[in-house]
Amino acid sequence: MGDQAFAALTDVIAASRTQNGSFFGYVQGSGEPIAALGDLLASILNQNITAWRSSPAGVTIERTVVRWLSEAVGCRGFVGTLTSGGSAANLMGLAMAREKKTPANENGLYNRSAGIIYASEQVHMAVPKAVAMLGIGRENLHYVPCDDSYRMVPSLLERAIREDEAQGREPIAVVASAGTVNTGSIDPLREIAAIARSHDLWMHVDGAYGALAAIAAPEKFDGLALADSLSLDPHKWLYQPLDCGCLLYRDVGSAQSTFTYTGNYAKQLSSDPVEGFAFFEESIELSRRFRALKVWLSMRYHGLHSFRAAIQQDLDHAERLARAIEDSASLELLGPVELSAVCFRHLLDEDASEETRNRFNLALLKRIVARGRVYLSNAELKGKFCLRACIVNHLTTEADVDAVVREVLDVAPDVASELAM
Repeated sequence: MGDQAFAALTDVIAASRTQNGSFFGYVQGSGEPIAALGDLLASILNQNITAWRSSPAGVTIERTVVRWLSEAVGCRGFVGTLTSGGSAANLMGLAMAREKKTPANENGLYNRSAGIIYASEQVHMAVPKAVAMLGIGRENLHYVPCDDSYRMVPSLLERAIREDEAQGREPIAVVASAGTVNTGSIDPLREIAAIARSHDLWMHVDGAYGALAAIAAPEKFDGLALADSLSLDPHKWLYQPLDCGCLLYRDVGSAQSTFTYTGNYAKQLSSDPVEGFAFFEESIELSRRFRALKVWLSMRYHGLHSFRAAIQQDLDHAERLARAIEDSASLELLGPVELSAVCFRHLLDEDASEETRNRFNLALLKRIVARGRVYLSNAELKGKFCLRACIVNHLTTEADVDAVVREVLDVAPDVASELAM
């Protein structure tokens, strides 16, 4: 086929979700071009970032990037590893928690308690998946209720731990959220950390969506540095091309005791702290792509101040959208806007039932996406179907933000008429 193979790329592009300033679905970073150039070079160089001996430059750059990220979010001294995303980072963080509290690497969990993990009822689906894969079991993931702002209630966490201890169960970890996927809510990290410490529990923070906003708004993340481990995603709020997640942790010994298992063919031949370093002794991965190059190049080119300004702009845009929703008699804001996720709905009319409103807003979302002028996703809060805009997009302008309410109001009459037929 030769050069004719390239012809199909136009079809691939046409069937892809356009990354522009009006894309507000999920938690989708916007992929800035300098980082894309770094990603291209990483593929050309084709380095395997297993250990310093296999890629001296690659390993050095990744360790540097991890240090930059830890310092940027206020967790100076943490170390870690880049991952495919938050799911892998959360899995690894909870693996470290399990091995610290209920060691199972050698003998498994047979004939012993798997331990209890606590998380808010708004926790990301990656956490129950991780708990299942680690053999802990989802029935041992205890959900803690949230307040009206969808933040974990510390007093109810304390109560749940004490009740489990009284019944002979073994609590091992608490998962706090630094930006829930639905509303961007941030759990009270300092209070949760104090409870975890008082019960000698591991504290993992799922910050895949929100933690990088600490670059612009550190005051929102009080207590973040008290975590034992922390996930964050540069491919979300650092605008990096997929994929690039990160796991940070304070104790490298915990990572090594969890992940070190090396065959004779891969054993390090040097005890030098630089030349003998191996990521595979602190990670679930052996073969690893050169994820760090794009982040390193992007941050050097733009500077941290540029990312801080872009993140702050996203926060401001979310507030702007929330105000526009509140100014419309036809719309209802359904959750707090702590970061950049905005959940809302169209009320249809004042006499509409909740079931009717849910059905209407689902149809409304489908029509908005089909028209292709703005891209929204969905959430559900207290049984209410939400239209959800999440702004982690350096391309977004005020005009893009203003188009959201206009598009919803423009589409609503036709959808209402069709549902009434």
